Amino acid sequence: MKQTAKFALLLLGASILGSAVTIVATSTIGGRDNGNFVNEISSNSNVDAAGHFYRASATASFDTDFTIAAEKSVNAVVCIKSYATPRSSRQQFIDPFEFFFGPGYGRGQRQQQDDATPQPLGLGSGVIITSDGYIVTNNHVIEGAEKLEVTLNDNSTYNATIIGTDASSDVALLKIDGEDLPTIPFGDSDALKVGEWVLAVGNPFGFTSTVTAGIVSAKARSISSATHGRSMGIESYIQTDAAVNKGNSGGALVNTNGELVGINTAIYSQTGDYAGCSFAIPSALVKKIVTDIQQYGTVQRAVLGISYVELTADMAREKGITATNDGIYVGEVSEQSAAMEAGIKEGDVIIKLGGNPVKNSGQMMEQMNKLRPGDTVEITYIRDNKTRTTKATMKNNQGSTTITKATDFTSLGCAFKQLSKSTKQSLGLNSGVQVAGLKAGKFKDAGIKDGFIILDINGKRINSQDDVKAIYNSIMNSSDNDKVMFVSGVYPTGAKDYYAVNLAD
Repeated sequence: MKQTAKFALLLLGASILGSAVTIVATSTIGGRDNGNFVNEISSNSNVDAAGHFYRASATASFDTDFTIAAEKSVNAVVCIKSYATPRSSRQQFIDPFEFFFGPGYGRGQRQQQDDATPQPLGLGSGVIITSDGYIVTNNHVIEGAEKLEVTLNDNSTYNATIIGTDASSDVALLKIDGEDLPTIPFGDSDALKVGEWVLAVGNPFGFTSTVTAGIVSAKARSISSATHGRSMGIESYIQTDAAVNKGNSGGALVNTNGELVGINTAIYSQTGDYAGCSFAIPSALVKKIVTDIQQYGTVQRAVLGISYVELTADMAREKGITATNDGIYVGEVSEQSAAMEAGIKEGDVIIKLGGNPVKNSGQMMEQMNKLRPGDTVEITYIRDNKTRTTKATMKNNQGSTTITKATDFTSLGCAFKQLSKSTKQSLGLNSGVQVAGLKAGKFKDAGIKDGFIILDINGKRINSQDDVKAIYNSIMNSSDNDKVMFVSGVYPTGAKDYYAVNLAD
């Protein structure tokens, strides 16, 4: 009996030691502490007919087998390599005659790079959304590229053409010449719930066709508001803890049905590598942007015409607002705007847009960017601690309900306002118009900043927005292939500047 007892104790000790080694090995190899996960499976798990583990709970159970979703998506996620000529090989030349006298007086802008060969610029991912080769990716993946090479999961390679880009949302649409290509169908990102499983599919560090899993950590997340950093444009991200690293940008975020619910675009990290927070552009926003690019050649932006801040509990107490502690607090309403025509006033708190909650700026941006000029949307707001509703017809940044075309005057992406007497006096000006409300468009692409005062375009003095529009129309209606605005002027600080605005793209 004593020998039997000793033998049993030895077996028990070996068993305990074996378990300890398993937990440590899992933690070490995985690079993070997975011991608790191992224990959970050991103590509270079941096995299905196929031999897969799934965790049981008192109220519900869920299957953690992601193989079907991975199989549906991995073949439609591509690797994108971008190439560009090194800057040292590029010699920019602007003819001085054109600088002073406008186009037609010189040979224009040219590049001398006959001896230069494009070199690898970056590596990213993309998602095939149509069987004939339309691909969605991030704008920052292809920005500055002279050549784009797309490699599919079966190692077939194509050259890609840029159909359109939108820097504000960091979305780009590419096209390759293909047939019967694998695709990922769009899913409903609005229906995603916090805690729901998702997969990130991409090419981190160049490791092609990599799949990682995580859950939705938050929705309508604004990185800049949370970190008090620089705004990244339209910020209404899906936050997940699926591992995303360099090379994942532009790849797919899919739900357990293998449907596209987001485009992976950013991580928050102090090292530059994955640290637990990944961010994706919601598929509802991506789908709208892609549709706009295909139909109109440019993204349609709806403008409500308000300045606002997120309502906080402290602000609510200060303003005497008791009906809510969150929402969009209206600070100012622009003249002749959609908001003013709908009856919105300073001090109102918008809590819903189109029936969807807008508790913070991320949700507000997401809902606004689903709309186009001319769309009518219901606004729910609080005034005098009473809930009210109204309807607003969205406008573009020029103050009309017209849809913007890629060749429209509105594609410049700004409005032009008359100079005040004080501005004219302080700068010693007799003419000029000031750039206002600058958004994504030709002017911003050229480097022009808000507040810039345009004095002349192509050698012609500018006194009003009509002058700018007349010159624009003249350029666009001409048979000249070089459709460029040579804009000169001054900033309110007195700094003079000059820009060449390419209208042909």
